[in-house]
Amino acid sequence: MTEVSSLTGRLLVATPALADPNFDRAVVLLLDHDEEGSLGVVLNRPTPVGVGDILEGWAELAGEPGVVFQGGPVSLDSALGVAVIPGGAGDGAPLGWRRVHGAIGLVDLETPPELLASALGSLRIFAGYAGWGPGQLEDELVEGAWYVVESEPGDVSSPAPERLWREVLRRQRSELAMVATYPDDPSLN
Repeated sequence: MTEVSSLTGRLLVATPALADPNFDRAVVLLLDHDEEGSLGVVLNRPTPVGVGDILEGWAELAGEPGVVFQGGPVSLDSALGVAVIPGGAGDGAPLGWRRVHGAIGLVDLETPPELLASALGSLRIFAGYAGWGPGQLEDELVEGAWYVVESEPGDVSSPAPERLWREVLRRQRSELAMVATYPDDPSLN
């Protein structure tokens, strides 16, 4: 097998041609990507479930909208916390937070929330995740299912997740910016 160049911390943006309804117009933050596979969370799928309904102690720290997001179709009964620590936590990461990329990291939701409260810039809670086995994501990239772009810390806590797909594409300095204008239903053109 050829060596896998890590895409950890980057965004997968679904192309308009991606047919899987789980990922229609999805923006996925890759939390882990290596030769054993890939794991990420869909940043733009809010649910109607409030964070306080399932993780009461974390509700006050979760950004707006204060709901749980569907991170993907795998393990919907599990929760992941993704947080931005301004400045990337400098020399030492706070207890209960593990850096993924830059200022973005995973929160151990078993940690008492008050230990992280002063350090958090933003927090999102995800039910489930998106996962790919060894080589599966690479195959999807070759098939043209995803655009791979740089993430920004604000992507994790976008206050308007329904606009994130277009916003991420629009900020690209290439022909990808034009894809942001792709209609929701091309048959209506």
